[in-house]
Amino acid sequence: MNIELSPFLPWSVLAVLGLLALVLVTLSLWRGMRGATLRAVALAVLLLSLTNPTLTQEDREPLSTIVPVIVDRSQSQQTAERTRQTDQALQALTDRLSRFPRIEPRIVEVKDEDTDTPSTRLWSSLNAATADVPPARVGGAIFLTDGQVHDLPGTNQDLGFTAPIHGLITGRAGEYDRRVQVVKAPRFGIVGEEQEMTLRVVDEGPAPGGAASVTIRMNGEVIGTLQANPGVPLPFRFNVPRGGNNIMEFSVPEVAGEVSAANNRAVHVIDGIRQNLRVLLVSGEPHAGERAWRNLLKSDASVDLVHFTILRPSFKQDGTPINELSLIAFPTRELFIEKINDFDLIILDRYQNLGTTPILPMLYYDYIAQYVEKGGALLVAAGPEYAGESSIALTPLSTVLPALPSGSVHNAPFFPRLSDEGKKHPVTRGLDGAAAEPPAWGRWFRTVDVDPPQGQTVMLGEGTRPLLVLNRKGEGRIATLLSDQGWLWARGFEGGGPHVALYRRIAHWLMKEPELEEEALTARTVGRTLEATRQTIGDDPGPATIRYPSGKTETVVFTAAGPGLYRIEKRMDETGLFEIRNGELSTLVHIGNVDAPEFQAMISTGDVLAPYAQKTRGLISRVANGDGVTIPDLLPVRGEVRINDPNRMVIRMTDETVLKGIDSTPLFAGFAGLAALLLAISAMWWREGR
Repeated sequence: MNIELSPFLPWSVLAVLGLLALVLVTLSLWRGMRGATLRAVALAVLLLSLTNPTLTQEDREPLSTIVPVIVDRSQSQQTAERTRQTDQALQALTDRLSRFPRIEPRIVEVKDEDTDTPSTRLWSSLNAATADVPPARVGGAIFLTDGQVHDLPGTNQDLGFTAPIHGLITGRAGEYDRRVQVVKAPRFGIVGEEQEMTLRVVDEGPAPGGAASVTIRMNGEVIGTLQANPGVPLPFRFNVPRGGNNIMEFSVPEVAGEVSAANNRAVHVIDGIRQNLRVLLVSGEPHAGERAWRNLLKSDASVDLVHFTILRPSFKQDGTPINELSLIAFPTRELFIEKINDFDLIILDRYQNLGTTPILPMLYYDYIAQYVEKGGALLVAAGPEYAGESSIALTPLSTVLPALPSGSVHNAPFFPRLSDEGKKHPVTRGLDGAAAEPPAWGRWFRTVDVDPPQGQTVMLGEGTRPLLVLNRKGEGRIATLLSDQGWLWARGFEGGGPHVALYRRIAHWLMKEPELEEEALTARTVGRTLEATRQTIGDDPGPATIRYPSGKTETVVFTAAGPGLYRIEKRMDETGLFEIRNGELSTLVHIGNVDAPEFQAMISTGDVLAPYAQKTRGLISRVANGDGVTIPDLLPVRGEVRINDPNRMVIRMTDETVLKGIDSTPLFAGFAGLAALLLAISAMWWREGR
């Protein structure tokens, strides 16, 4: 309440009138005139009424005290116990705050940001929650978290307000956690060459100690088990088994009582690079298709080709001098005994077992069969000789051949077609021209008839005659092309055909390239989106089971994406290591960075927030109490918080108000002002009349 002046006349006029009144009063007093004092009072009242004094009173309403409650819902909080504690503590805190009508809580639940590097960013959420209020209205900040906050400012920096900061910590004291991490590992490696990497087992908190057993898998198969002392870097040597992506998985058993098993596994993807593909091409005799194979293999700079052509059978006697029979002697022993395992692929192009003195002894065919069963790759490009008496199917090689000849050759024009399996098999699926009927490529004119083959018949000749048969034998693979007419496509006959794509796919499938596996489950990520692909030559593979880093599982149905292809695309709300299973197949994929802060430390702690609570007179308290939770009481105070209460969360109540209105009352308005003025004039008149 205060008095304001709103004069009826300008202050300059009032000043002149006041000066005249002062002169009159002074003369009256100097001359000793009767009623001089009353005259002075009357003039003063008159001048005061001209200034129009007004009594004003503001109507103000006190503002509420803002208390932001920042609730941590990050992935480190997603354990069953911490989720329960958070929910119960939040409910109890909400009830406690509701008892104070002058306190306005602002509850903000913070989840992981949609980035590849998830972290707990509570401070930025606090700033956003208080951005629209002055710092004087913030009575305190309460963090409900496991204590692992990654965006706190420096303790010596301006926090933006001076109210207390409190931390309600979920989890339990004395927690421990074990995780495995890849310290150093190559991203690329030469296939078949030894590589070295370093991993480490990390124990946080009062862990039980002792060595940890680390299981190492390569593409789903166990390749080693190591004993690692926690905290000590552990080197490991391995060979890259194949080209393309190779997924290495490292896992340690879950320790009883540890916080989470989400970080007990780690993955590393290494891209296998074939330094040079060593291919042995043996042509049984010169023919039109020989050049097609040679040109294809020589055009690839990554292929080291060794090519031999049998120009003249050893039993043929025509008087040609010995030194003119060949450029070099055919090194059968060196190729098929000493160095056979050095080749990635062997191609027998219209090769036959010639006469009574064959170039390759029968024992050598057995070596080739063993080479296949131990993991080698063999391609047989057959011609009419395959159905004759000199066929290699009549040698020990027959134990690995998927299609044995019936003894006849079919000579008739036909369009090579994909079988039902071939439309799904990655070797032949999607070949240019295959979708048309007849196919949009040239015809062939000869096939070798065979008995019912083993493996997958992916291409057909006339009718249902097998044309291309693929099969596995032992650890190796073998393909049989039952026609020597592929060169017609290379020469452009009737428009030619996709011979380059077909031959390369056959070769890469034989050498076990992962993208050409007929039964495969792969996964990759694009940001937070998981893309899983199921490749099969069978029917619908059924749903997939996805295991999240938090431990929960979800069943997701594949969507058909083409013949033999099924896909899943799903945006994930978690980051970390995901496992996808479908039948007997499984694969791993990591969403987000493998060194994300959210998974580096998962034990609950109050040490991170303690310096901020100490600086602002706040309180750090664990909420766990047996199977329930307990939160400290609230203590509202006015003015500056000078000490911290060890048992209660202090809330600084604000003195801020909002102006609702102003009441104004003129003091000389109405009868009261008129009466005062008449009283002064009447008293002056009465005194002068005596």
